[in-house]
Amino acid sequence: MKVAYVQMEPVFLEPEANYSRAEELIRAAADEGAELVVLPELFDTGYNFRSREEVLEVAGQIPDGPTTQFLMELSRELGVFIVAGTAEKDERGRLYNSAVVTGPIGSGYIGKYRKVHLFYREKLFFEPGDLGFHVFNLGIAKVGVMICFDWFFPESARTLALKGADIIAHPSNLVMPYAPRAMPIRALENRVYTITANRIGEEFGLRFIGKSTIASPKAEVLAMGSEDEEEVAVVEIDLGMARNKKLNEMNDVFRDRRPEHYAL
Repeated sequence: MKVAYVQMEPVFLEPEANYSRAEELIRAAADEGAELVVLPELFDTGYNFRSREEVLEVAGQIPDGPTTQFLMELSRELGVFIVAGTAEKDERGRLYNSAVVTGPIGSGYIGKYRKVHLFYREKLFFEPGDLGFHVFNLGIAKVGVMICFDWFFPESARTLALKGADIIAHPSNLVMPYAPRAMPIRALENRVYTITANRIGEEFGLRFIGKSTIASPKAEVLAMGSEDEEEVAVVEIDLGMARNKKLNEMNDVFRDRRPEHYAL
């Protein structure tokens, strides 16, 4: 199976411009054979909002809003699965930092995830995610989703792995330098593939670090982006490796767990 990240620089509060650029990059990934493409957190809106009114201006419902509809149409046309971050406004006007999963089957809409661990000023605008961590069965693979700061909590990736994820899709807007080093460890300790799709550029004093990363269940860095360029990386992965939790004939990373000793 071939998977890809898209690393891009969203234009703040300009969804149409971001759709156009994302489409170019997704098409480039599909042309290289990618079957699953991961985009950054809030790829369509930019990140560093200054007011709730700005978020309300660009947030959309899922799946009826313009961002999800755009991704659904592109998934069906190109025959690819897409995981992408977006600002969600629910029917009661509550705001969530969300990710949508679309694909080339049925209507194109597969599901959504709402970010559980909010970072810094996100807490001023978004509600904490209330859907929990979910693994989406795409047929070709089981994909778990977490967003950016979720990586900082090992329980996020572990929960997705225990629920059967082969791959963890990780839309991000990283500003701290740690995740490109840490995500291969998350992949190793859970024996899964991880795809971190980060953004680049600056917004109102925040600088995003790029370095989108695809890591293997053996902590190998299969692809890593630059710090300041828009780009796509396509990598072939072996799902059999993610489904084999054995380290040797006597150790299995999940069967050897002793959860009765972990609770505080």
